[in-house]
Amino acid sequence: MSVSSSIRLSSRAALLIACAAGALSAAHAQEPVDGPVDGEESSITVTGRRISQSAEAIGEDKVTNVVAVTREALLSAPSGISGLKMLEQLPGFNVQTDGALGLYEFGNSVQTRAFNLDQIGFVVDGIPTGRSDAFGGSPVFRYVDNENLGVVEAAVGAGDVGLPSYSTLGPVVQYNSIKPQEEAGLFVSQSFGDFDMKRTFIRASTGQVGPFRAYVSRTKLNTDLWRGDGTVDREHWEAMVHADLGGDSWARFKFVSNKFNDFDSPSLTRAQYLTGTDIGGKSGRDRGYISVVPNTTPGFAPVAGGPAYSNANYAYTNTLAINVRDDKLYGGTIHAGIADGIWAEATAYYEDKGGYGVSPDTYANSLTIYSRETAAGLALTAPKGTQYGLSTVGGERYGLTTKLHWELGAQTIEAGLWAEVDTYNRTQARYNTTDGSPASAPNLDELVYVRRNYQSERNTTQAFIKDRIALLDDKLIFDLGVKALNIDYRYSGYRDFNDYYRNAGTTAAPVWVAGWGPQTLRTSYSDGFLPQAGVLYKLDNQSQVFASYSENMALPKGLDDVFSVSLNSSAAGVPAPAPERSQNFEAGIRTNQGQFYASYAVYYTKFKNRIQSIGSILPGTTNVIETFYQNVGRVTAYGAEFSGTYKPSYLNGLAYFNLNATYNIAKFKDDIVTATTTYQTDGKYIPDSAKWIVNGGVTIEPASWLVGNFSGKYTSRRWSTFDNSAGSSVKGFTVFSAYVDIGDGFSLGPVKGVKARFNIDNIFDKDTLSYISAAVTGDGNFRPLSPRTFQFTISGEI
Repeated sequence: MSVSSSIRLSSRAALLIACAAGALSAAHAQEPVDGPVDGEESSITVTGRRISQSAEAIGEDKVTNVVAVTREALLSAPSGISGLKMLEQLPGFNVQTDGALGLYEFGNSVQTRAFNLDQIGFVVDGIPTGRSDAFGGSPVFRYVDNENLGVVEAAVGAGDVGLPSYSTLGPVVQYNSIKPQEEAGLFVSQSFGDFDMKRTFIRASTGQVGPFRAYVSRTKLNTDLWRGDGTVDREHWEAMVHADLGGDSWARFKFVSNKFNDFDSPSLTRAQYLTGTDIGGKSGRDRGYISVVPNTTPGFAPVAGGPAYSNANYAYTNTLAINVRDDKLYGGTIHAGIADGIWAEATAYYEDKGGYGVSPDTYANSLTIYSRETAAGLALTAPKGTQYGLSTVGGERYGLTTKLHWELGAQTIEAGLWAEVDTYNRTQARYNTTDGSPASAPNLDELVYVRRNYQSERNTTQAFIKDRIALLDDKLIFDLGVKALNIDYRYSGYRDFNDYYRNAGTTAAPVWVAGWGPQTLRTSYSDGFLPQAGVLYKLDNQSQVFASYSENMALPKGLDDVFSVSLNSSAAGVPAPAPERSQNFEAGIRTNQGQFYASYAVYYTKFKNRIQSIGSILPGTTNVIETFYQNVGRVTAYGAEFSGTYKPSYLNGLAYFNLNATYNIAKFKDDIVTATTTYQTDGKYIPDSAKWIVNGGVTIEPASWLVGNFSGKYTSRRWSTFDNSAGSSVKGFTVFSAYVDIGDGFSLGPVKGVKARFNIDNIFDKDTLSYISAAVTGDGNFRPLSPRTFQFTISGEI
């Protein structure tokens, strides 16, 4: 159901924004088909097909800089786009993904101000997703489909004090689903694209049945990798039941199941990207793993004295480079209207995590470790060729969030608690295949060597209280809040090789003996006073100024990796890093006028105790050098973020324009000191942080049944190293995209709302490096930008 809306605004303001915007991307007035998310009032919003618009998009009435992607913007993006790639057009976010849809879990990076993906909090329908790492975490893209989302709301620098997260140093992104619709129906969307991509989305809705409404949806996506041999297979289920409990009370139950199976693709050095070919004959951005070839193929002959598939080139084949995930999320929310202006809400959730990853191991490497472990007394089987490297992951996460909301005249008080238990198991070992060939089935009865087998557990509690004070007939608003956060962490098991075997001799004359055995490590992080304060002043009904200050503490990122270091010199665990801490200040102005709306914010943020793996003298010794994760210093960032949309009345709705721009200076404030050298990082830019990110374009609507968009995004130069080494910069680039939407409101017999959409990304086939895996010095590793990609989607509703 499309409802056209006009936007109020003065012509003088419209001229100002037009001058600022230049060339821009677009807005279209619609009301979400399936209604608002739970707890929100229905309203007509101005939305863009690629970029969100409206009061919701600029964070109206928020004391922090909040931007949003609304429903029509989500539905205009390429079908199947990941939950992270949805953020790429918002100001403040530098998003780089592997592939046009961003589905490869190990190929996503997000930078915002001073922070990266591991330091951002994510919440889905009130449920925190925990860590974002692909192994033991819960990346948000496993739990959302854009067809089922009503809005994606991002606090770029400082999320609300009441939001549950132990990962965030400020930024929080909330994904809020649509409510089940009031009428029974079936929505179907079918997509086809390059690389043999096929995606089917089906959502069946019950409509209103007594007090209940519900839907269930299924997504099936299959595609080939855009580089290298291999496929991506995703089956995703979502279900939601909404119950009206009378008055202002309601309940909701949601379920998500995500099964994911894909093949890896390699990261590249700069030299590999620029010169030469791989063993499959591919060069540049097209380098990728190959299918298994016979051992009689030139370059794949067995090593002297080795078995049939002992050539190291077999580690470049795709059959032993796969990722499999099977995750389920259950959530239930009860919202109780107690009295006028008083309500309570609680959300309970449970997540079941499972899966495994496979990587190849060369005969030479496996033989070396096999020989050491057997010398130390382990019962193992000799390697037969290329080994099947198996890493299993699993665990469960469950928790409860509660909140009480109480309006007391000019004051609105909110208080709440959050408690969560997160357990994670990981094993890492190498096995033979039946005949040593990477194309053969694994033989899990023939263990070649072991590396890890541990369990970690996080017990988190958070409490908060917030007071919103409205003065001067609600023109002046103060938000004052504080949270207390406590995380207890426990790690037990075999950390790495030295727990299985170790060298009791010297480097020149090693003596391999039994390792330290399983160990148990504990640490905890706590802060009872993490404040947030903000002020909002309404200049008039259309414009507001705001400012805020907040402090955050986060669990050190990658803590499982931190404690998965076993030392040869001691059974002791590595020193626990200090928690990462941040301070965020921002101020800005937003306006929602008749022909344009915009927001502009300036910010200053800093955090300390960044984590990095470096070689240092082991504490308690004077000459023992070990490599492990530790704190390396401080980072500061300052800059500005602008988001604006212009809908000129003189074009009579024919065209809409939008511009998002981010200026960000993020630098280290300390040198990195190691046992052997000092890296000059003080004053250097943090890696993968762009000074400028600008995106914009134009959307045209020449007829009610036709919408077209052309947009571009510029990302300026970034560094791949902490010390900004010579030759480690990645040049800036611009990528253009477009779509055409045909058939708004068209019906065909019983099928209504028939639409056809054409999406094309990287129109001019830009070939450049995009994703960066940073290093301290020298140069990093990279993933190239995917080539021009075309997609066609047709959808309809019965």
